[in-house]
Amino acid sequence: MNFAELKPQHAPTGLIALASAQMPDAPQALERALAFAEPLISTQTLDTGENVLVHAQAVANILKDMGCTESMQAASYLVYACEHLNKPQEVIAKAFGESYAVVAVETTQLVRLQRQARNKQHLEKNSAQNQRIQTENIRRMLMAFSKDLRVVLLRLASRLQTLRFFAATKKIVPVGLADESLQVFAALANRLGIWQIKWEIEDLSFRFLDPDTYRKIAQQLEEKRTEREAYIFQLQQQFEVVLKEQGITATVEGRPKHIYSIVKKMRGKSLNFDQVFDIRALRVIVSSVNDCYGALSWVHANFQALQGEFDDYIAKPKANGYQSLHTVVSDHSGRPIEIQIRTREMHGHAEYGVAAHWAYKEAGTKGCSGVSANSAYDQKIAVLRQLLAWERELSTGSESVQATSLQNVDDRIYALTPQAEIVELPSGSTAIDFAYTVHTTLGHRCRGTKLDGQMVPLNTPLKNGQTVEIIAIKEGGPSRDWLNPDLGFLVSHRARAKVRAWFNAQETKETIAKGREQVEKILQREGKTAIKLEEIASQLGFDSADDLFEVVGKDEFSLRNIEILLKPPQPVKEIDDILLEKASRHRPASSNGGVLVVGVDSLLTQLAKCCKPAPPDLIRGFVTRGKGVSIHRSNCSNFLEMFQRNAGRVIGVAWGVTKNNETQIYPVDVEIQAFDRQGLLRDISEVFAKEKMNLIGVKTRSIKDMAHMTFSVEVSLVSRLQKVLEIIQDVSGVRTARRR
Repeated sequence: MNFAELKPQHAPTGLIALASAQMPDAPQALERALAFAEPLISTQTLDTGENVLVHAQAVANILKDMGCTESMQAASYLVYACEHLNKPQEVIAKAFGESYAVVAVETTQLVRLQRQARNKQHLEKNSAQNQRIQTENIRRMLMAFSKDLRVVLLRLASRLQTLRFFAATKKIVPVGLADESLQVFAALANRLGIWQIKWEIEDLSFRFLDPDTYRKIAQQLEEKRTEREAYIFQLQQQFEVVLKEQGITATVEGRPKHIYSIVKKMRGKSLNFDQVFDIRALRVIVSSVNDCYGALSWVHANFQALQGEFDDYIAKPKANGYQSLHTVVSDHSGRPIEIQIRTREMHGHAEYGVAAHWAYKEAGTKGCSGVSANSAYDQKIAVLRQLLAWERELSTGSESVQATSLQNVDDRIYALTPQAEIVELPSGSTAIDFAYTVHTTLGHRCRGTKLDGQMVPLNTPLKNGQTVEIIAIKEGGPSRDWLNPDLGFLVSHRARAKVRAWFNAQETKETIAKGREQVEKILQREGKTAIKLEEIASQLGFDSADDLFEVVGKDEFSLRNIEILLKPPQPVKEIDDILLEKASRHRPASSNGGVLVVGVDSLLTQLAKCCKPAPPDLIRGFVTRGKGVSIHRSNCSNFLEMFQRNAGRVIGVAWGVTKNNETQIYPVDVEIQAFDRQGLLRDISEVFAKEKMNLIGVKTRSIKDMAHMTFSVEVSLVSRLQKVLEIIQDVSGVRTARRR
C-alpha cells in the first residue's frame, strides 16, 4: 500500500480552515520562507539522521495535501530555522509578521521539550514503565500546546514524515518513538478526526512495533487486491445506477482498509483474516439524511444483512460528533461487504475534523472552503472540547499511568475562558479557583460566574471543557467564607493562599495604622513632630517606619523606648548600686508582693512579662536600672542573656507568703496549635471556663489551615495548669498545647 497516495479528495473544512485562518496570507510567503530558511538548515540533520531541509519540505507537502494554505506551509520552514537564530521571535516577526513568529517559536519549544523528555527516557533504564512515563509526558506536552491548532497540525505532519523516513530508509526506529506515535499522535489525530493522518501513522507505527504481523496481513491483502478491486468497481457502478433510479443521487467509492484497523478488529473479536467483513467496503455519500435511510432501505432489500452488524451513528452520534450509517451485508455469493452511508456534511466532518460541520452551516455562498467569523469561535470551542475529552479518556483508561509517580488526570480538569484559552485546575475546583488561576486581582474581585452561559453559585464544581465567565466588581476583596472548607468555595491551595495573603495584608495595614497613631501621639506630647518618622525607625534599628509601626501596633515594642530616644533620662541617684550593696549583706529574707528577695528588705519587685513566672517555678532576680528587681524564670532566655552580659546584677530570690495567707494570682500564657475549624476557639474557651480558670486575653492567627493561638489565664499554681493543658490536648483538632 502506497501511503503517499492517501490524500484528501475534497477541499478540507472546519479544523484545517480554522487553523489556516489563524495564519494571515502574505505575498509569496512560501517562497520567501524557503529562501529564508534554506541557508540555515540545508546542511543540518535531525536526530533521526534526516536532512532538515528535506524534512521541512516534506512537512509542507503533507500540509498542502491536507488542504492547508501556503502560509501554513511556510511555517514548516520557519519552525526549523528557529534553532539557528539568536532572537527567533524578533527576527521572524520582523520578516514575516507576529503570527508566523508565534507559531514557529511555540512549535520549536514543543519539539525541544519532547526531545528532552525522550533523551531522559533513553538515558534511564529502558523499561516498560519508563516508556509509559515518556508517552504520558509527550501527551501532556501536546495537550499544553494544543490550544494553538497550527502547532498541532505542524507536529502531526512532522511526526508522519519522520515515520515515512524510517520506512523508506529501513533504519532502526528509536526506542519508544513508534509506541509514542501510535499512543499519542495517532490518538490525537483520531480525536480531531484527521483520519488520513491517523491511519497512516497507525499503520507505520504498527509496522515498526510488530513487523511480522504487519508483513503477514499486507501479503494477504495484496494476494486478493486485484480480485477485490474489480469486484468493488462493479458494485460502485451498480449502486450509483440503481440509487439514481430510486431518486437518490449518490457518490459511491471504495473505502481502503488499513492494516492496523484490520489487526485491531481481528484481535478484538478473535477473528481470522477471512472473517473480517470490511475487507470489501463501500462508502455511499448522499445529499440528505432522508436519502441516507432511503439508500439503507434499498441495500437491505437487495442484500442479506448480517445480524448484529448494523450501527446507526446518525441517530446516536459518536462522542467526537461522527455520524454515519454502518451495515454489513452478504452478496449472492455469501461474501461480506461493509457499507457506510452518510451525507456530504457528515463525510466532511468524518474526513477533516471535529469542527467541519459548522463550515457547512456557516459558509453560505462561500461553499465549504471558508469559515465565517461567526463560526470561528464555536469551532475552536468544539476542537478544544474534543482535546479535553481525549485527555480524559487516555488518562483515566490507563492503569499503568495511574501506577506511576505522575499525577493522575482524575486530579485535574481543564476549563475554558470566554476567549477559548485552556485553564488547568485541580479536580473539583470552582469558579473562584478559576478566577485566581487566571489572575490574582480577578479572584479578589470575583462576585459571580456563568458556566456555559448559565448563572450558577460560586461554589459549583467545574467540569472538563466548561466555559467559565467571571463576573467581577471594579474594586473589592474576597470573603472570609471562601476559606471555610465546609462551604466548598475553594479547592486550590494556591487560591486559598492568595485569599489568606489578602486578609493578612489588610490586618497588617490596620496594625501599621494603629502603631503610627501611637507613635505620632508620643511625638506630639514631647513636642517632636518635626522629627522624621523614618529617622526614628532607623535609630531604633528598623528598616522602615512601617516596620516600627507594625511592632508597636502589635504591642511587641515598648513606647518607652521611643520616649527615651526622644528625651534621654536625666542622671538620678544610682539606686541600683544601693540595691546591689544591700543584696551583698545577706540580710534575713522578707516578703514583698508574694516574692521573697534574699538579703534585700522592702525592695521594688516586678514579675517579668517575657516569661511570666508563677509558683512553683524556679526563679532568679535581676537588678534593673531604676526599676528595682525583675523576677524571671530561671530558664528564661532573656534572663540567661542578661546573666551572660552582667552576672553581677543577678541575685537569688524565692517565692514568699502573702499577707494573711491570701491566694496570689499570677498571669501565664498558653500556646496552642490546632487545625483551623469552626467552633475551635469556643471549644477551647469552654475548657478554661469548666476548670474555673480566669481567661484574660486571647490572640489568634491562621496560617495554611493551622490556627496559632495564645491564651492569657490567671493561676495560683502552675501545677494546676498542667491538668488543663492535658484536657485541651483532647479537643478535636488540637495538635499541641503548652505553657509559653
